[in-house]
Amino acid sequence: MASAGSFGRLSLLLALSLCSALASTVPGEAPRRFWIEGDAFWKDGARFQIVGGDVHYFRIVPEYWKDRLLRAKALGLNTIQTYVPWNLHEPEPQSWEFKGFADIESYLRLAQELEMLVMLRVGPYICGEWDLGGFPPWLLTIEPALKLRSSDSTYLFLVERWWRVLLPKVAPLLYENGGPIIMVQIENEFGSFGDDKNYLHYLVQLARRYLGNDIVLYTTDGGTTNTLKNGAILQDDVFAAVDFSTGDDPWPIFRLQKKYNLPGKSAPLSAEFYTGWLTHWGESIATTTASSTAKALKSILCRNGSAICFQMAHGGTNFGFYNGANTGQTEFEYKADLTSYDYDAPIKEHGDVHNPKYKALRRVIHECTGTPLHPLPADIERASYGLVKLQKVASFFDIFDKICDPLKVAVSEQPLSMELTGQMFGFLLYVSEYQGKGPYSILSIPKVHDRAQVFVSCSLDDVRNQIYAGVIERWSSKTLQIPTLNCSSNIRLSILVIVMNFFCKV
Repeated sequence: MASAGSFGRLSLLLALSLCSALASTVPGEAPRRFWIEGDAFWKDGARFQIVGGDVHYFRIVPEYWKDRLLRAKALGLNTIQTYVPWNLHEPEPQSWEFKGFADIESYLRLAQELEMLVMLRVGPYICGEWDLGGFPPWLLTIEPALKLRSSDSTYLFLVERWWRVLLPKVAPLLYENGGPIIMVQIENEFGSFGDDKNYLHYLVQLARRYLGNDIVLYTTDGGTTNTLKNGAILQDDVFAAVDFSTGDDPWPIFRLQKKYNLPGKSAPLSAEFYTGWLTHWGESIATTTASSTAKALKSILCRNGSAICFQMAHGGTNFGFYNGANTGQTEFEYKADLTSYDYDAPIKEHGDVHNPKYKALRRVIHECTGTPLHPLPADIERASYGLVKLQKVASFFDIFDKICDPLKVAVSEQPLSMELTGQMFGFLLYVSEYQGKGPYSILSIPKVHDRAQVFVSCSLDDVRNQIYAGVIERWSSKTLQIPTLNCSSNIRLSILVIVMNFFCKV
């Protein structure tokens, strides 16, 4: 039985809790709330039209976050959308990174400071033309092999471990908690990949555990029957958004979208309205015209309060080795994305907004929504460096002993993948030896990922005296003829492999 003193302390705690709750609500004002009703978005008791665009924090140096968001706001956007790449924040198992351009909390608070809302795409798979679709490469080292994007119990355990870190950082920034986040996306275009509804249900339950029941969860899938059937999570009251090619008639797709949402909860939303397109190495820069993009935007935005999110409002840059890749029908149809992710977006990679597309889209947004035109930020000063002459200083093998850690040497009878050596991307040097016979030897590497430069020498100890023998690439299964050297002992074979990136489409 509790003592009288215990009841007194309990009463005091209840009173303090009540005072705190009352203090968070300003008299005469409705509590902050964002929801979907009557096939429309609502915010704080009034209908709300999302005019959003993707601006990814991890594709912009933090020094320019504010500048790019201000340019997005001047375009007429009231909402930004961003992915959260798992591999950026957990580069090694349980080694968490939330500093620099990985400081997502600072980015979200900055968006709120600039009076912009946020749609957050937390994955765990994001695609986004990003290395391995946002999955950390160390997932590929786990035995037995994980089945990613599935109900595989080990995979789900690792997803929960990641979200157990991420989502508590997100929760205080939800709209109902005073933050900018109005919607949180589950997975990404899963309907184009599989039909494991148990996996999707698990993600929803996990998100609800950390984010509560009030936040609007959503999925994004292509606007077809098959993709919506496989990707929508109707039973869990998760809003199903759609994406489709710019120029398609949006209204039949929005009517189809309605079939995969609960009654009254199918606000028309193109979660990826394409202002441009990605570019692969070797391709001409992908572009779309300002007039055609503006016309397609007007067909959606000027009718029935429907909503859009530009893909992209500002593309930015794939720093380091984080650019993704795509494949065709075979693994040899390999297409790596550029470091630049300009995407022919209205806000160019270097921040320029003085272009026809930005002006045309800004004009349509103002015409369709009546949003006041915000002034454009001042241009960022740029300098011309003129002609930059490059001069060879040293070869890779000249500085090999200075840049390679001898403690990171792995010895194996069979070649190991980069992930199994503890390296996630970059370069890996494979070294072996063989006896040369005849005028040349034949080297075949049927599964090289992605490009192998081959060198030979007579010295097994001195790595500097290497003779270049050729290259074998992923997109070509050809063999390589290696000249036989006149060596007194075995020939040293060195194969320098660059792993440029992994497929976006897992």
